[in-house]
Amino acid sequence: MHISALYVYPIKSCRGISVSTANVHDIGLEHDRRYMVVGPDNVFLTQRDAPSMATIEVAQFASGWTVRTESNGALTWEPQSHGPRFSVQIWKDQVEVVDQGNTVAEWFSDALGRPCRLVGFAPQVRRFVDQTYAVAPTDAVSFADGYASLIVTEESLAELNTRTSETVPMSRFRPNIVVQGAPVAWAEDTWRNLQVGAVSMTAVKKCARCVMTTTDQLTGQRHAEPLKTLASYRHIGHGVIFGQNLIHRSSGTIQVGDSVTVTATNE
Repeated sequence: MHISALYVYPIKSCRGISVSTANVHDIGLEHDRRYMVVGPDNVFLTQRDAPSMATIEVAQFASGWTVRTESNGALTWEPQSHGPRFSVQIWKDQVEVVDQGNTVAEWFSDALGRPCRLVGFAPQVRRFVDQTYAVAPTDAVSFADGYASLIVTEESLAELNTRTSETVPMSRFRPNIVVQGAPVAWAEDTWRNLQVGAVSMTAVKKCARCVMTTTDQLTGQRHAEPLKTLASYRHIGHGVIFGQNLIHRSSGTIQVGDSVTVTATNE
C-alpha cells in the first residue's frame, strides 16, 4: 500500500489543500486545523451549521494565508500569535486561542452572513485527545474534531460508490492521508499500528461520519449521499463509519508515494 494523496485543512471546515509532502507533528500534519471560526458565543463553527464554509478557499503565501470566495473576493492576512487571547469551546473542550484581528473577522462575517471571528491555536497550549482512546496521556490534537489525522482508503470509497445513487468524491470525507492498494475495501477497520513512510502512527478509533459528508466541497450544497447509503450498511457501534482516526507516535515527513505498512491489527 502507499499514500496516494495528502490533504491539510488550515482553517477548520474551510476548503482543504492538496499537498505532495507533509511534515508530521504530534498534534497533526503541519498547517492542519490550526485556525478556526467561532461565533459570538465563542463556540466553534463548522460546515454542520454553515455548509457555505466549504466554498472558502485557503491558500498559503510567503508569510501568511489568503482566503477567497467567488462573491467576497480575496483577503490576505498574516497570522497573529501575540494578539488578544480568550477561551473558546470546541466540542467538550475549552481551548485558549489567539484572535486574528478585526479585518479577517469582518471578511468571514460577510462571507458567512453571520458575526464570527477567526482564531488561531495558541502557542504552548495543549488540547488532549479523549483519554478513552489515547495511547499516552500526553496525546494531543489541534482544532481537528478529536485526533491528529484521518486515514482512508481508495478501495473503501470505490466499494461505497458501487452502492450510492451518485458518485461521491473523496473530498466529502475530508481525509488527511489517502491510501491506495488496500487488499480489500474496509481493511482499515482492523488496522492498529501503522508505518506511514518514516512515521509511526496508531489507529485508535473508527471515524463516525456526520452530515458534513453530504456537503459538496465546491458548492456548499447538501445532498443525500453518501450518508444515506453508508447508514444502510456501515453502522458500527455508535456511528456510521468511514476511515480511521490516528495518533502520531513519531514525527517526520511523509509524501505521496510513501509506503504504508500495517504492523499490528485489532484482530
